[in-house]
Amino acid sequence: MRKIEFLSAVTPSQVAKQLPRALVSIDSVKDSVLQIISEVQNESLTALKRHALSFDGLENVSFRVPAEKLTQALADLDPDLRKAIEISIERVRKVSIATMPKSVSVEVTPGGFVSQHYVPIDSVGLYAPGGKAVYPSSVVMNVVPAQVANVPRIAITSPAQANGFPHQTVMATCALLGVDEVYSMGGASAVAAYAFGIPEIDLAPVQMVTGPGNIFVAAAKRALRGVIGIDSEAGPTEILILADATANPKFIAADLISQAEHDGSAAAVLVTDSKDLIEAVEAELAIQIPKAANVERIQASLNGIQSALVLVQDISVGIEIANEYATEHLEIQTKDPEAVAKQIKNAGAVFVGDYSPVSLGDYLAGSNHVLPTGVQAKFSSGLSVMTFLRSQQHISYSKAALSETAPALEVFSKAEGLEAHGRAAIIRQEEF
Repeated sequence: MRKIEFLSAVTPSQVAKQLPRALVSIDSVKDSVLQIISEVQNESLTALKRHALSFDGLENVSFRVPAEKLTQALADLDPDLRKAIEISIERVRKVSIATMPKSVSVEVTPGGFVSQHYVPIDSVGLYAPGGKAVYPSSVVMNVVPAQVANVPRIAITSPAQANGFPHQTVMATCALLGVDEVYSMGGASAVAAYAFGIPEIDLAPVQMVTGPGNIFVAAAKRALRGVIGIDSEAGPTEILILADATANPKFIAADLISQAEHDGSAAAVLVTDSKDLIEAVEAELAIQIPKAANVERIQASLNGIQSALVLVQDISVGIEIANEYATEHLEIQTKDPEAVAKQIKNAGAVFVGDYSPVSLGDYLAGSNHVLPTGVQAKFSSGLSVMTFLRSQQHISYSKAALSETAPALEVFSKAEGLEAHGRAAIIRQEEF
């Protein structure tokens, strides 16, 4: 892995230059994605079939998964895996229910009320990736908060496997969650199908698309934003570990490897004020990597420009780097991790202490693993029940409350050259 030193205060430009993300540009696939979207919009199922053959070599895709296929997948699910998925569902649901916002009503003047309510999105299309790995966990992370938000219609799509259907565990998880609108579609084609609908398979358009995916999914989300709502444009996964001399190098090496195995473009960064820790982590990586299942991906990630072992003057500089880097996953393994966590502003999710690895959040923590990447944590949040809700204000004024407010309203409207606005309030005070 690359080694970098920041032995004084850092600037945003230094962090951006020294810790770049992998060179994965949505614009590089823009033209091909726009073509795919146009074909789906104009040719519907014909385009989906052509794309399945062209991109995946599949001729017999069942784009709408029959209910009996979902039922059978659940019946065939390994009991231990089913129990693990059920624990994940239970914990994500528990957190989602606890964080469901409540309506509020404020009396701003006697008889004048403004209340805020939360209304679910009418329909959502959820995406579960299915390329280098299989993600029943993404089904859980997308579906459960949408269900808690009371979204009336929930659809799920995941890329078709060689048999023309999504992976068995993905279908089983859909059945376990009671979702029966399931599709075998992937990439930009799937996002376009959600946006415009595919009448031949009874897929009506949805209002929002959420869930992680590859660069083609991200590009399609960007292109169709406005036609549909989206959660974010997810890029390659990333982890930054902020640690001091008290940290366990075995834990750190394992956590860097766990994110690196997602993809060769994954970013894995250690920031520490301990040179000894960096050396110990290097030694552990040399021991642990050969024992890993996805060695090629791990090595590509850790040896890429996006990964590094960073030595800083002190942890305060490390905190500056973490806030500027705005990672998807931030682990804090220091002597007082809670105190450090309070100083973090920009991160998708923060894992506090030696025994809170990112992999816990990927599956069973109860948090959500659909998180902002590529600096988006500076201005956006991870997937939650809030993703599937719209805030809506209700304004209710009595005649007396409007009468008290009307003079100021008339003055305001005249100042803006919109006198009819004031008249709409004053006319209600006149006797007929």
